[in-house]
Amino acid sequence: MGGHSHWAGIKHKKGVTDAKKGKVWTKLVREIAIAARLGGGDVGSNPRLRKAIDDARAANMPSDNVKRAIQRGTGELPGAAYEDLVFEGYGPAGVAIICEATSDNRNRTNCEIKFIFGDHGGNMGVTGCVGWMFKQKGIVRVSKAGGATEDRLMGVCLDLGAEDIDGEGQSFEIVCDPKDFDRVRQGVLDAGIAVESAEIAMVPGTMVPIKDEESAQKVLKLMEALEEHDDIKNVYSNFDIPEAILAKLGA
Repeated sequence: MGGHSHWAGIKHKKGVTDAKKGKVWTKLVREIAIAARLGGGDVGSNPRLRKAIDDARAANMPSDNVKRAIQRGTGELPGAAYEDLVFEGYGPAGVAIICEATSDNRNRTNCEIKFIFGDHGGNMGVTGCVGWMFKQKGIVRVSKAGGATEDRLMGVCLDLGAEDIDGEGQSFEIVCDPKDFDRVRQGVLDAGIAVESAEIAMVPGTMVPIKDEESAQKVLKLMEALEEHDDIKNVYSNFDIPEAILAKLGA
């Protein structure tokens, strides 16, 4: 299992989520505002806004909060002007890391993320230093506990544009081109199959194997520290930690 799948699974099992930290609404408000600013307030013509609102509903955010976030993004209400930022760098054992952030102060966020990298044995690099190792993909996850089978998912998804279905781990991961993401996600739901999560993610093309507990622990601590930062939206990496080591670390 690669870094993208590993980290998603580790967060789920350890509870390293925005909901646990009480930050989910803050991050969703920022995402809604940015989506509305860049693509307008009409969900019918703004897929990014539609996805952000779906996430807000899943997090039980009140509709008034969603409305105000849209209005801040379109300029109908005053508020901080957030922008999308991407940080790239290397972690312990040479793993590549990409962080997606939203910030109203680029310089402050840049300094703080650079410090986190350095404080955990990594180095933040320049734009593009590791980005070439990743490709943007749509990822739709379906829990195996729900009774879905790989054969059924293949029958539903391949005609919708899915490129691959990964059955490793506790969930099936349906991989598709970002342009087919909405169609694949909705097709799974229309087939009566529950979606565990769905996102546009950066998927690594090459993996870095982590073969010792010390390096694995350092990598995971850096990933957690980045995730905990208020401005960080998503963190992706290409580490590959064996399940036996993860079990020893309680991950």
